[in-house]
Amino acid sequence: MLLTLDLDSEVPIYQQIRDRIVEAIADGALAEGSALPSTRHLGADLGINFHTVNKAYDLLRNQGFIRINRKTGAVVRRDTTSGPAEDGYADEWQERLRTLLAEAVVLGLEPREVTGRCETVLGSFAVKSGTRP
Repeated sequence: MLLTLDLDSEVPIYQQIRDRIVEAIADGALAEGSALPSTRHLGADLGINFHTVNKAYDLLRNQGFIRINRKTGAVVRRDTTSGPAEDGYADEWQERLRTLLAEAVVLGLEPREVTGRCETVLGSFAVKSGTRP
C-alpha cells in the first residue's frame, strides 16, 4: 500500500492517512481482509510518530472500515450486515457533503461542473455505487 501525504497541508496527518486508506478500499486496492501495516511499521515508513498512525487506525476502526485485534493486527473490514441509513451514516455524510458543496458555491463553481466532478470521482472507484463486495 502506497500512501501519499502532504506534510504541509492544513489537514492533519492522521486524517490524511484515514482518507487515503478509505480511498484505497473504494478503489479496490485494499479488499476485505487485507492486512494493514502495523502502526510502528507504517509510522517508520512515513517518517512520522506511530501514535499518529494509531489515531488514524482508531478512527477507521470506529467508523467500521477496519477491525483490529492483537493476533492479526489491522485488517480491512466491510460491514455488509447494516446499511448506511441504519447507523445514521447517510445523514452525517450529507452534512459533510453540504459543507463541501458550500465551499464550491462560494468559490464560484457552476452546479454542472460540481456534479460532473462528482460523477467523475464516483466513476473512478472500483466499488461502484449500489454494489457491495
